[in-house]
Amino acid sequence: MTISVSDAGKRYNRDWIFRHFTHTFHTGTSYAITGPNGSGKSTLLQALGGALALSEGKLELIVDSSQLIASSPPSTINHQPSTDTLYQHISIAAPYLEVIEEMTVTEFLQFHQTFKPLLPDLTIKEIIAVVGLAPAAHKQIRYYSSGMKQRAKLAQAIFSDTPVVLLDEPCTNLDSSGISLYQQLIHDYCSNRLVIVSSNDEAEYGFCKEVVSILQYK
Repeated sequence: MTISVSDAGKRYNRDWIFRHFTHTFHTGTSYAITGPNGSGKSTLLQALGGALALSEGKLELIVDSSQLIASSPPSTINHQPSTDTLYQHISIAAPYLEVIEEMTVTEFLQFHQTFKPLLPDLTIKEIIAVVGLAPAAHKQIRYYSSGMKQRAKLAQAIFSDTPVVLLDEPCTNLDSSGISLYQQLIHDYCSNRLVIVSSNDEAEYGFCKEVVSILQYK
């Protein structure tokens, strides 16, 4: 999977969040997007995932250097697939994306699996154990601590069988053991995927091979 961005910009009203952003992101490489709070890191990450339309420029998601999965603006040459096709290739964990609190984590992952498959060779029970939620596997998520909810979000994102993993401040609400778990999950399950992390905390993006400062695109 490749995400190719050319001269991209996003604005709200007259305020540009970022502009003239050009970069190519490749599978098997991890990237960090850094910048001060409020600088637009999350906006850029959402645009890369297709959740936000660009105000200018071009974004393409390409498989095997040939198959165009999505483009923004829509391609006039290639067939433009539905957004469902796009989201089959991307998983994301972010503070502004919530889990379904009326479900248990077991039910949540079972529900998630109906529209996006999980990584093969791991059962939901095993995934829950890996992220340290086995004792609370049948408890409604509404009764979880904030750190436990974050573990559930990471489980949904990292264990989805997608070539692209987007992580926005992935260690939010995690204690030291949770941060160590996150780093281990990245090491064990993301080495052959395209990972993009939006963060200012090196504990969250220290593994990334390339760091992109959004301040260069203001």
